[in-house]
Amino acid sequence: MRWLRWPWVPAEFGKAPYLWLLTINFFFWKYIGGLPSWTEAGMVVLTFAAFLAAYFSSFWRRDGQRVLLCILAVCLIGVLWVPFNPGANVFFIFASGMCAGFVQRRNAYAALIGVMLLAAVSAANSAYPVLNFLIPSVCVGLPVGIGSIMEAQVRRSRAKLLRTQEEVEHMATIAERERISRDLHDLLGHTLSLITLKAELAGKLVARDVDAAAREIRDIEQTARKALSEVRSAVTGYRQAGFTYELDSARHSLAAANITLDARVDPLAMPPAVENVMSLALREAVTNIVRHARAATRCDVTLAVEHGTIVLRIADDGGAADAGRIRAGNGLTGMQERVRALGGKIVLSGGRGLSLELALPMGSGA
Repeated sequence: MRWLRWPWVPAEFGKAPYLWLLTINFFFWKYIGGLPSWTEAGMVVLTFAAFLAAYFSSFWRRDGQRVLLCILAVCLIGVLWVPFNPGANVFFIFASGMCAGFVQRRNAYAALIGVMLLAAVSAANSAYPVLNFLIPSVCVGLPVGIGSIMEAQVRRSRAKLLRTQEEVEHMATIAERERISRDLHDLLGHTLSLITLKAELAGKLVARDVDAAAREIRDIEQTARKALSEVRSAVTGYRQAGFTYELDSARHSLAAANITLDARVDPLAMPPAVENVMSLALREAVTNIVRHARAATRCDVTLAVEHGTIVLRIADDGGAADAGRIRAGNGLTGMQERVRALGGKIVLSGGRGLSLELALPMGSGA
């Protein structure tokens, strides 16, 4: 049986179902004042074992019929113990929570109403005041049932959304592969065909016209070099996606201008839109530093999450006299528009050098 194997509850439910079991202590309150007889103690042990079997089994049941059987089994335990133990109402509370196992919300609420009615009918057979048994069953069981049903619906919606996202990502991967295949075909198809034709022509001309064959071979070499350059450009374009690439590119650009880059970048997974804006901002800022920073020798770049916001700071130690000119042009306007579109903000300030701070919400563009 599945419930005999660990884990007893699917991982999607977490540890909460184990904590819920602590509420079974209401059933044992009767025995605080005195120990049960050996016969009653044996019945308690059998009851607890049967309850655990139905309880853990209910988390694995996906069809309505088996969920209903688990609910009825727990309700039956409660009905049998009503005449002897007022704490038996806890079984109806557990049965209320198990109603969330129905996929259809209508069936779940119908089962919850049925459990409440069964608890009300069973209260009449209690050896204790009816209200003492019924009030906890309804006042606790009803909120527990409704809350469990709502939580289950949210959990199923979240799982469905995750599956949809996985499908979208899979389709996007396939589309990207197809795009790359088309690009490479368009890029190399004509060139390779031309090289093949020229190679065949050169082979035919070798015996008749050596000079003409040599010209064709030189054309083949030039065509091949051009094709190699185009392929390298295309591959570079594919790889130019992500903040890490832009950071490496910035390091090389600054090094060529004798500027040292000190980068402190926290490892974090950014939404694609956020990463794109951060990458473009870094590229624009580095370009401005190389072109306009006077006597700059150092550039500091930091990227971190602060209070749910991704913050990028770029600062140099060059002159700040050109801050106004940089603010007026060089792509800063476009950068500000992209940042505002994602609900972020950008601050450009001067001091010893030029400092740019860009903040974007973590969930923007996700």
